[in-house]
Amino acid sequence: MSPYPIKNPIIFLAFGLGSGLSPKAPGTAGSALALLFFPLLVLLGQIGSLAFIGVAAVFGVWLCGKAAEILQVHDHEAIVWDEFVGQWLALWPLITLATWQVSTYVGIVLAFILFRIFDILKPWPISWCDNHLEGGFGIMFDDVLAGLAAGGVMWFIVNGGYLAF
Repeated sequence: MSPYPIKNPIIFLAFGLGSGLSPKAPGTAGSALALLFFPLLVLLGQIGSLAFIGVAAVFGVWLCGKAAEILQVHDHEAIVWDEFVGQWLALWPLITLATWQVSTYVGIVLAFILFRIFDILKPWPISWCDNHLEGGFGIMFDDVLAGLAAGGVMWFIVNGGYLAF
C-alpha cells in the first residue's frame, strides 16, 4: 500500500495518474504514460494541442505546488505531471505529420528518448532552473525547458527530412 494519499485527486493527477509511484524511474514511467495522450494531441491539431499543453503547464504549476505542499517535499520524485507536459512538448513537432506508419512510431520513440536525455542530464539552463526555482513553477519549468529542447531537436529532425513521413 502506498504511503501517499493517492485517493486525493491532486496527488493522483500530480503523480501522473499513479505512474509516478513506479518503484524505479518514476519520471520515465510518467513520460511513457504521457505518450498515450499522443492521439489526443493529433486530434486537437497543432494549435489545439499547443493550447492544451499550455493549459496543462499553467495548471501544473498550481497542481505540482499543491502536491508538494501536501507531501511537504519540494519536487517529490513521484510528482510527474511536469514530465507529462515536457513529453507533450517533445512530441509536438510530430502532430501534423502523424500518419500512423512506422515513421510515426519511430518519431514517438525518438521524442521520448530525447526528452528523457534532456530531463535527466539537465544541461544548462535546465540545471540552473532546477536548482534555483521554487514552488510549483520550479517543479514545472525545468521539464518545460527539457521538453522544448527535445521538441526543438525533433523539429530539426522532422523538417530536415530525417524521418520519412
